[in-house]
Amino acid sequence: MLRLTSSRLGSLLAGRPTAALTFSIKGRAASQQSHEVSEAVDMSRSMYYDRVDMPLPDKPYKDVLSEAEQKLKQKEKGPWSQLTNEEKVALYRLKFCQSYAEMRAPSGEWKTVLGGMLFFLGFTGLVVWWQRIYVYPPNPRTLEDDWKAMQLQRMLDMRINPVEGVSAKWDYDKGQWK
Repeated sequence: MLRLTSSRLGSLLAGRPTAALTFSIKGRAASQQSHEVSEAVDMSRSMYYDRVDMPLPDKPYKDVLSEAEQKLKQKEKGPWSQLTNEEKVALYRLKFCQSYAEMRAPSGEWKTVLGGMLFFLGFTGLVVWWQRIYVYPPNPRTLEDDWKAMQLQRMLDMRINPVEGVSAKWDYDKGQWK
């Protein structure tokens, strides 16, 4: 539904542009629609990624360095024997987010996947059970054991398929199966 403010309606009738009047302080249109514009990512530029099969990403993990990190990068240019282990690890973390051991470490994601699968399997079982009780009609009487026994006796009495069928396996003299 289109809502017009009185100033917008007046300017439309007068034929004057009202760009300044139709937007509020925050930049929303007078119709109060708020459509956020997300920042577009340029996919042609190199991006950082951690992958075991590609050991060197196209760009470092941290692009913008703090003063302490810049000092550490300057210290890196000197002899590495003067660097402590903590400084070496900090330099590694400037270039990479995860080590190989961290990338290959097992995660608990399989538990979530298995739990989700079992949840949906259980939910499906409940739906099938509910349908059996409330949706499907009761089983026809032809599926009851008494009916099946009477049907078999009738087939034997009529001698249906006497060469290879049910009647061929019945001994009529003794009244039992061969």
